[in-house]
Amino acid sequence: MRYLITGGCGFSGSHLVEHIIRNSTDDEIIVLDKLTYASHGLDRLRCSNAFDNHRVSVYTYDIAHSLSKGLVYEFGDIDIIIHTAASTHVDESISNPVETIHNNVMSTVTMLEYARTLKNLKCFMFLSTDEVVGPMIDHKFVETDPLKPANPYSASKAACESICLSYLNTYKVPVMIVRSMNMIGEMQNTEKFLPMVIKCIQNDKEIPIHTDDECKVVGSRFYLHARTMCNALLFLLEKGNIGEIYHVAGEREVSNLELVEMVGKIMGKIPKYRLTGDITNRPGHDLKYGLDDSKIKALGWKHPVSFEQSLKKTVEWTLKNSKWLDWSFFNDP
Repeated sequence: MRYLITGGCGFSGSHLVEHIIRNSTDDEIIVLDKLTYASHGLDRLRCSNAFDNHRVSVYTYDIAHSLSKGLVYEFGDIDIIIHTAASTHVDESISNPVETIHNNVMSTVTMLEYARTLKNLKCFMFLSTDEVVGPMIDHKFVETDPLKPANPYSASKAACESICLSYLNTYKVPVMIVRSMNMIGEMQNTEKFLPMVIKCIQNDKEIPIHTDDECKVVGSRFYLHARTMCNALLFLLEKGNIGEIYHVAGEREVSNLELVEMVGKIMGKIPKYRLTGDITNRPGHDLKYGLDDSKIKALGWKHPVSFEQSLKKTVEWTLKNSKWLDWSFFNDP
């Protein structure tokens, strides 16, 4: 199989590249990435040794623009496209919605337009988010529930889902949509919650934990390790059906306070934290998300490792590879 993975130098994309290489002997991968601050060059691929693998090719390109003819020529035949590339920083989408929406929507349109030209394409897999259905209140969402995005980032992903389905219906592009929950894992940007928590505990800094307005209800997530997500994606490529939407959920709900305490225990330190209902920097903040993953489980998929195992492995790896916690490591020059 020949894969094209957009955003393959980013957090989830690089884990996917490594996972495919580890679990196949002859699959080839083309990585397409514009190398923003979020990728920090090719370091993630170097860290996993994927960059030096003869089965992996890397091309730098901004796919918010149409693919050049020369680039398409170099790609050759493609069997599977997995579109992971996106601007995912919610705070950035709130402060700069136009750029986030333009990037996420146009990059998806570019890849769908390219997919239309491929005669042997087996699957165009779009990696979406639990945020498109909005916050969980009294039940976990199933794949057919209406979309209710609460911020520009999630709205851009909801728009992309609709565009993907329109290309399936109009042009017969073999689309499959997979919604993920909050991911954790090695080599994650410190703008995300877990590495930020590790860094704060390491430096004895106070951790802000978001709650409701009255500081009575602590936010929670169903955290999912990136490699667990990769396991689910490859499972769906084999067992899933074109035209369907699938949820991949975290094993269990974990409050952000519980997560902080779990990380502190792994590190052998007592974390400092404060509960805050102040969300002036993130209006529309959702306390919890919830996806019902019965559909993928009915096909036979299950979590390969527990959440506790994933968390412990991630924290210990991150502490041993502390350059990923350097606050300035991801900043633009």
